[in-house]
Amino acid sequence: MEIQRPRGTRDFLFKEMKERKSVETTMRRIFETYGYSEIKTPIFEDLSLFTTKSGEGIKDEIYHFQDKGGRDLALRPELTAPVARMYIKELQKTPKPVKMYYFGSCFRYERPQKGRWRQFWQFGCELIGGKSPGSEAEVISMAAHCLEELGLKDFDIHIGNLGILRNILNDANILGKLQDQVMGIIDKGDVEELERLLQDIDLDNDSKELLMKLVEMKGDSSIIKDVEALINCNEHACNALFELEELLESLKAFGFSNYVVNLGIARGLDYYTGTVFEIYVHGLGAQKQISGGGTYNLIELFGGENVESTGFAFGFDRVMDALNKQEKSIEIERSVQVFVAPIKNDLKLKAFDIAQKLRKNGIPTDVDLVGKKLKKILSYADTMEINYVVLVGARDIEEGKVTVKDMTSGEQEIIDLEDIADTLKSKLMI
Repeated sequence: MEIQRPRGTRDFLFKEMKERKSVETTMRRIFETYGYSEIKTPIFEDLSLFTTKSGEGIKDEIYHFQDKGGRDLALRPELTAPVARMYIKELQKTPKPVKMYYFGSCFRYERPQKGRWRQFWQFGCELIGGKSPGSEAEVISMAAHCLEELGLKDFDIHIGNLGILRNILNDANILGKLQDQVMGIIDKGDVEELERLLQDIDLDNDSKELLMKLVEMKGDSSIIKDVEALINCNEHACNALFELEELLESLKAFGFSNYVVNLGIARGLDYYTGTVFEIYVHGLGAQKQISGGGTYNLIELFGGENVESTGFAFGFDRVMDALNKQEKSIEIERSVQVFVAPIKNDLKLKAFDIAQKLRKNGIPTDVDLVGKKLKKILSYADTMEINYVVLVGARDIEEGKVTVKDMTSGEQEIIDLEDIADTLKSKLMI
């Protein structure tokens, strides 16, 4: 029987893993530059964690099962809920704001297609406590900083505030699950479906017209005044609009102005409380969204304190797709820079000894383990783009020396064995 990998999963080989590791390392560096510390949560959690957050319907979309003790568990479909659970159990007494980031695989049971996998990776953050326009601006700026550092082009960050739409719906007495349904359809961007739903729920014409105009509004910071005139300074909606205006002012102070104000961004979940944003990359088609985030109160939903969080997650696989689509050259580190080659088989133990000393000096080193001919070793080293080959010959060893071959220039140099580590470190600038 031929064993296949599970549907909706992938194998990553050496070059691709090096590229993914390089992007991951860049993201880690940027997040930590902003004061975020890494956390890890289990790959599986109690099923109730996700049904509490998203409703019983989520069970159709995820991997869930009973363990041998009869406990209902699920492979995590996202990382926001596990982080909230961890915060409640471990971090409620920690001084705020708490700044953390995570990177890990998630699982969804859905039909695999381009850009959508059953196992995928998320790289994201949570800033818990300390809600302010400055906090939200820092999070958005950090997301942009990551993409700029990776050299990604043609991305747009769309920013909105749910309070504007929700307060208009509140005034029209569209509340609870019905309001969430309306917001969910707005989030989908299906204008025709939205019009049908608003007609079905008998929303008054003024409110319907206002809502339809708002969800179509996009532009730079100048549209704030247009929105203010349109909503006629409805008190609560205006408060949300002023929050958005303060956020844009803070973004300017953070040196970021390449955004789109988009009031059509919505969430069909009532724990989202204000700012929302999404990041799109041109050229990715239907899977153009590579990140989404905002401000929400998920911790209280799980029985914790009333504290708001601001966070976002990159769809790591989509970021990789975007970089590859743009043919962005991803800088990768060579895993091996030196190869130790015994010229004859009876020198293999000495070659092992030299290789191990180089490794313990922090020099990435490989060594011939199976007795290859020197010609094949040099061909292999050339293919693998190894910088230097240390040739271990009988006469050199008797004199306490080895020969170092520069694989780029072809030049060879005889070096004292006791100086080999320092010499190679100098050449490799380690």
